[in-house]
Amino acid sequence: MAGETILVVEDDADILELMQFQLEREGYRVRLARTVAEARAALARATPALMLLDLMLPDGNGLDFCRALHAAPATQALPVVMLTARDDDTDVVAGLEVGADDYVTKPFSPRILLARVRAVLRRRQAEPEDAAALLVRGPVRIDRTHYGVHIEGRAVTLTLSEFRILELLARRPGVVFSRYQIVDAVHGSDYPVTDRSVDVQIVGLRRKLGKHAGLVETVRGVGYRFQEMETA
Repeated sequence: MAGETILVVEDDADILELMQFQLEREGYRVRLARTVAEARAALARATPALMLLDLMLPDGNGLDFCRALHAAPATQALPVVMLTARDDDTDVVAGLEVGADDYVTKPFSPRILLARVRAVLRRRQAEPEDAAALLVRGPVRIDRTHYGVHIEGRAVTLTLSEFRILELLARRPGVVFSRYQIVDAVHGSDYPVTDRSVDVQIVGLRRKLGKHAGLVETVRGVGYRFQEMETA
């Protein structure tokens, strides 16, 4: 995975220099932006393999920017690792809800930063060899190649985490996944987030499924499953 381009969006010059040094030493190509405007300009030129995004920027909020990125088709599948000085559940869940893949708390260890970057890139590339590009469950069509979802032919915009949860459940209808199994499958077994974040993402996913929200069923005391049905 070394050699891939990473866009670092951070307004602190010292942190920016440190991240650039550590990432380039690992063989990554690094592009830098200090504001949301600079980040948008960099994305307009080329899409990186991953973005490291500060939560607070001079001209905007990282959460709002992340939400906008994952609402746009061109950047919908862009992996984002949030950089934040706060590590309470509220900030973590907020980041996940707008589509962040992971987060790193300042001040951070360079080893932790690199481990998170490698893990996110590895998860993105680790598509199962036997996975069909298109998964159809009743009115739901999931395009694994382009990270797209259609409900009754209508395109639905999901965050990356919502997409992964939907794909996980729809791949095995009727199978109940615990919250911890969902966290492990979507984010990795070392992901430092409580299972409460899964409930937040399920609420968002059901809202976007609209009248088909019942396809994602709650099994009280256990977790969630996708309703059993014939594959269309």
